[in-house]
Amino acid sequence: MSRRGGGPVTVLNVAEKPSVAKSVAGILSRGTFRTREGRSRYNKIFEFDYAINGQPCRMLMTSVIGHLMELEFANRYRKWHSCDPADLYQAPVMKHVPEDKKDIKKTLEEEARKSDWLVLWLDCDREGENIAFEVVDVCRAVKHNLFIRRAHFSALIDRDIHEAVQNLRDPNQLFAEAVDARQEIDLRIGASFTRFQTMLLRDRFAIDSTGEERSRVISYGPCQFPTLGFIVERYWEIQAHEPEEFWTINCSHQSEEGLATFNWMRGHLFDYASAVILYEMCVEEPTATVMNVPHPRERFKYPPYPLNTIELEKRASRYFRLSSEHTMKVAEELYQAGFISYPRTETDSFSSRTDLCAMVEEQRRHPAWGSYAQRLLEPEGGLWRNPGNGGHDDKAHPPIHPTKFSSGESNWSRDHLNVYELVVRHYLACVSQPAKAAETTVEIDIAGERFSASGRAILAKNYLEVYRFESWGGSVIPVYEKGQQFIPTTLTLDSAVTRPPPLLCEADLLSCMDKAGIGTDATMHDHIKKLLDRGYATKDANTRFSPTNLGEALVMGYDDMGYELWKPNLRALMERDMNEVSVGRKTKAEVLETCLQQMKACFLDARVKKSKLLEAMTIFFERSNNTDESESQTAGEVIRRCNLCNESDMALRKNRDGNFMVGCMNYPQCRNAVWLPGPTLEASVTTDVCQTCGPGPVYKILFKFRQIGIPPGFDVNHLGCIGGCDDILKQLIDICGTGSRSQARRAPGTVPSNNIQGSNTRQGNFCIHCQQRGHASANCPSRATAFRNSRLTATNPRNDESTVSCNTCGTQCVLRTANTEANRGRQFFSCPTQGCSFFAWEDSINNSSGNATTGSNSGGSGRRGRGRGGRGGQSGGGRRNSGTSFVSATGEPVSGIRCFSCGDPSHFANVCPNRNNSNGNYY
Repeated sequence: MSRRGGGPVTVLNVAEKPSVAKSVAGILSRGTFRTREGRSRYNKIFEFDYAINGQPCRMLMTSVIGHLMELEFANRYRKWHSCDPADLYQAPVMKHVPEDKKDIKKTLEEEARKSDWLVLWLDCDREGENIAFEVVDVCRAVKHNLFIRRAHFSALIDRDIHEAVQNLRDPNQLFAEAVDARQEIDLRIGASFTRFQTMLLRDRFAIDSTGEERSRVISYGPCQFPTLGFIVERYWEIQAHEPEEFWTINCSHQSEEGLATFNWMRGHLFDYASAVILYEMCVEEPTATVMNVPHPRERFKYPPYPLNTIELEKRASRYFRLSSEHTMKVAEELYQAGFISYPRTETDSFSSRTDLCAMVEEQRRHPAWGSYAQRLLEPEGGLWRNPGNGGHDDKAHPPIHPTKFSSGESNWSRDHLNVYELVVRHYLACVSQPAKAAETTVEIDIAGERFSASGRAILAKNYLEVYRFESWGGSVIPVYEKGQQFIPTTLTLDSAVTRPPPLLCEADLLSCMDKAGIGTDATMHDHIKKLLDRGYATKDANTRFSPTNLGEALVMGYDDMGYELWKPNLRALMERDMNEVSVGRKTKAEVLETCLQQMKACFLDARVKKSKLLEAMTIFFERSNNTDESESQTAGEVIRRCNLCNESDMALRKNRDGNFMVGCMNYPQCRNAVWLPGPTLEASVTTDVCQTCGPGPVYKILFKFRQIGIPPGFDVNHLGCIGGCDDILKQLIDICGTGSRSQARRAPGTVPSNNIQGSNTRQGNFCIHCQQRGHASANCPSRATAFRNSRLTATNPRNDESTVSCNTCGTQCVLRTANTEANRGRQFFSCPTQGCSFFAWEDSINNSSGNATTGSNSGGSGRRGRGRGGRGGQSGGGRRNSGTSFVSATGEPVSGIRCFSCGDPSHFANVCPNRNNSNGNYY
């Protein structure tokens, strides 16, 4: 594409970093560029003239700083308490330019408006391709007809840069989509599990002693967690190791030619008696006979494959004890200065088009390895060998290699010198002949037991001369002949114990991650760094990793759930799917749907089994001693939107007394709270949504009640709804009371709270039932409870048991005795018919002249108790004389109380017979 009339075109060039932009501008302009300021003080604009394939161009070179955009949830979902974390798997996400990069965006927009072409100089990997399309989106928004091309380069040297600009290509949309898929998957999974873990654990346990528990985030990362799993698994393997003693026979022979050490070919024995018998046989007949002396065999030690990112990190850790994160930082600086090629590559084989000799010629001047480089280039020396093929090629960059000679720059640190030396020596080694040695193995027999000794004589060191980081140990043994006999110099029975494997060092951990497909060559060091930064693991001076208590507890908790979230399998599958996107075999949408559906199922089940995580944390940490009522409001599982403040969600919680409730996450600004039945032993939020209650969704709760705390006929397991439709929960609250502190041990003569505690706000009481202020729901004038009169108490003629006839189905109801804490020993009638809700206290019937009531049916809706064996009801009865004493729903006598609705002291307003029935929110 060229400008009409043959004039120069204006080309906007964008690099990934300011230093790269300056280097590329310097190479293309041969140092004659002009500099001006952009909107961002760090991202300058370099101007120069250049010709691309004969087309005169006015070049404008600028840069971004890594990613220009961030992926984030819509505003509605960004605050931690704004939604159920499970909603994050389908919540809308969007890319936006963060505030600190708005100036870079403005620069791109201003320069794009006056440009004809856009040439992208971002790093040539998937991440760079994704950043390239972020730049395209910004520039095309202000000028849609830009001609867009991509420059591919691997080193900031003249040859690569000029070749790249003369061979521009189309940007790779598939690479960018693969990164988009990974970003979205990581955001959704990481945010959901991080919110779940943090809200569940932070305030329950004293996790550290820094005084920052309240602000600590207990994060989860799809790559970070399997990486932690490798560390914990090795740690557990060491902890589980049981040392076992074993015995071995050792033999040596000293002669004029040297010392030969023979190893027992049985290896070792764990049975002491057997080892002693065999040893005694050897001592009694100690003469050794040479059984086999094969001719010396030629052995080779081959040089390493060309260097990729993982090998660079592993070898820098092993040779110099540099962390992978620091190694990549140093390598990036060497690359930007033009001394090595691009350091993020999976490729470990050179293209046939690569000029391998030119890289060696660059190094002939070096005082340490220059003479070796010279010998490599001499054909008569026979030292040169084409490098091996490691079998990996990311189709983006060649292996890491030196691009410019240096004997050590003045501003280099020791780490820069070490990493540069490693890159150079590694390259020189991989184009060298293998080391060669002659190896001999001698076998002897002593009293029927076989021993062997090996010796190695180095014939040619070859690549080992330059690659000082490796050696080929060995020693020459005396010459033996078959049939020769001798008496050993030493013959001993030695004992030792088995030892566990060592803790993983950084090179080992990188190998585990690479083998399992966790992360990419460009991100593995970041995952390791996050484990250390977030306090999940520690690293000692030998670069060996140990899990912290928090890291081990998290892995243990998920392991006890039966999930292998800490194993690499799930993440490795995701990485393979993203590779499929990058080559076009799968679409981004397909991968997102599959991965997120699978991980959401894991998340929901993990939340149901959260007790396993709590149990694991209890092993390592003390319960927090500063948890107060306000702190208990900060964590929990979302049930529904708060129907009082309508600004936050209501979540299931457990206070420090062990009682369950559902409270607003906006506490203390909003004090909306619903206390659940007192006998609740366990409660967990499910994914089932109530089809009756609204505004939705209202998630159901799986209850487990104490058997001794509920009346006969009620099931200990119940799937219930707190939205107002569940008769079983209403009946249990009426019979057993709630778990609130005010009701747990209420003093005689106090007024019991009803099924919902009044929500106290700054404006006073607020009724959850009618949404009006001025009264609590227990005193709502619009509520009424349906009740009916039962038949008079009768006597069963067969067994003299007291019974009443159910006024709903007519079944005879036998007298039973309650065993709940609040009503132990008190007698009541309940209908044995499944689904019937009739219930009445025996003393209530007697005190009210034979009137009994059936259970409350959600404000007279006629709905019966749902669930297996569900029955029960409200106590109280028809209208009594004012002189009778009133008995509350939980069985305690109450005096001095009058009905809010009609003034009658014989009952509360919620059972007033003079009011109309209406639906209400009871708990």
